Amino acid sequence: MEFKVLEESKIKLVFELPGETHTFCNALKYELIHLKGVEATYRISHPLVGVPMFHLQTKGIEPRKALKEALAGLKKKAKEFQKEVTEL
Repeated sequence: MEFKVLEESKIKLVFELPGETHTFCNALKYELIHLKGVEATYRISHPLVGVPMFHLQTKGIEPRKALKEALAGLKKKAKEFQKEVTEL
């Protein structure tokens, strides 16, 4: 997965995720907004050829740390889902 930082400060991170779709972006946004002190949104300028652009703003946590926590949460949920599916 490619990760392209467009803007970064102590409380803000703007980045693109080329090649990703609403499927992954919605899951990541969900994980991010459920972290304390984190506001996040994304947009895709064109549904067929647009690149997802995330805007992440934090209070009390570094943006990259919040992103890492959200990704770890997604990874954990994916493993749990895989386990459930293989047990069927």
